[in-house]
Amino acid sequence: MQTVSFSHMENGTKEDYEFLDELEDKYNETLANRLLDSLDALKTSLSGYKVSRYEHSLQSATHAYNRGEDEEMIVAALLHDIGDILAPYTHGEMTAAIFRPFMSEKTCWIVKHHGLFQRYYYAHHKGEDRNARDEYKDHPWYQDCIDFCHYYDQNCFDPEFESKPVEFFEPMVHRIFSREPQFEE
Repeated sequence: MQTVSFSHMENGTKEDYEFLDELEDKYNETLANRLLDSLDALKTSLSGYKVSRYEHSLQSATHAYNRGEDEEMIVAALLHDIGDILAPYTHGEMTAAIFRPFMSEKTCWIVKHHGLFQRYYYAHHKGEDRNARDEYKDHPWYQDCIDFCHYYDQNCFDPEFESKPVEFFEPMVHRIFSREPQFEE
């Protein structure tokens, strides 16, 4: 297997970094597949709900599709909880960071904050402030995040709901994550 010539990055050559860029480009082409693998891992994540987190995600995306959302929002609904496995306390932030080069700032903001906004439905049962989301009430996407949680998150735990299969959404995931990445300046 070919490798770079250095053990310390400061000693790398132009050829080393061109080689690594080529390998990175090939690896990045498989991002959609890795994200779908992360979705699949939700089949065995946190238990206790009437459906798996995987089924929750399929329900979320199906609801977004049925409500006529654009492909980006459908994919965001499908993948919004993939960060749960590695970042259970900040999963929205982790997922939004993955989405950021490929999705709009608005979609990333919604996904980043959906955990806080979702607390509206249960925080009061734990003696916590269900209206903590109101710290963002003047934000232009405040209502969009409320709507996301209402239509594509809190209502997606129904064992009787007929979700579309993941295969229906896979082409959408591939289209979104094959976009040319955009980076913040």
